[in-house]
Amino acid sequence: MIEIKSRGQLEAMRAAGLVVARTLALLAAHTKPGVSTGELDELAEQSIRDAGAIPSFKGYHGFPASICASVNEQVVHGIPSRTQVLAEGDLISIDCGAILDGWHGDSAITLPVGAVTDAELKLSEATRRSMLAGIEAAVPGNKLSDISFAIESATIRAGEEHGVEYGIVDGYGGHGIGTKMHMDPFLPNHGKPGKGPRLKVGMAIAIEPMLTLGSEQTAELDDGWTVVTTDGSRAAHWEHSVAITEDGPWVLTAPEE
Repeated sequence: MIEIKSRGQLEAMRAAGLVVARTLALLAAHTKPGVSTGELDELAEQSIRDAGAIPSFKGYHGFPASICASVNEQVVHGIPSRTQVLAEGDLISIDCGAILDGWHGDSAITLPVGAVTDAELKLSEATRRSMLAGIEAAVPGNKLSDISFAIESATIRAGEEHGVEYGIVDGYGGHGIGTKMHMDPFLPNHGKPGKGPRLKVGMAIAIEPMLTLGSEQTAELDDGWTVVTTDGSRAAHWEHSVAITEDGPWVLTAPEE
């Protein structure tokens, strides 16, 4: 069953999404060489709680922090630590979630730490563009896999433009969101169009491509959370929570204009 929300409930999700957007903007402003991922996590938790919300991630199946901080070859679910200090040239993906009045917001960004290579900047931009292409396909009447196909097609186009073949991380993808952080349906980041449930007004989906500069294959570290590329290539992750509306996609975690 895919949860259908009323307009008022989607507006409540937008409020939660704004908490996430403001928190990610704060973290982006503080991401620089010499700052630890543990410090970023503390900033995030304070920001979320100051807004009257609760960090979605902290305690979720035992996860110990309020953000996922995935550095370089880490793809997703990286655990922040005071001992993990960012250095010039790192690439960090920050995933953040908040619960406000029972509704969830979930979003992720990838940031350069100081100066990074042109290839890594293009990787992040390709991932963001693939997310935006997926968002554009999130309209009533489309099938779920139309979003997957849009993400994959945008990834291929970006790779052709940049002269590389980006890896689309296998086994991880987007998800329904609303009264829970992870809900049906699961959204792969690649696939043929025209498959899966039909998108209806009131659905909300977290759209989150993860790309690499190498293989799509990953492994989970012994901490039980951190997912890394098996070939050590760098990865990027962008995500927005998106509502399906009569007027087109509504990005619930977009920053305020």
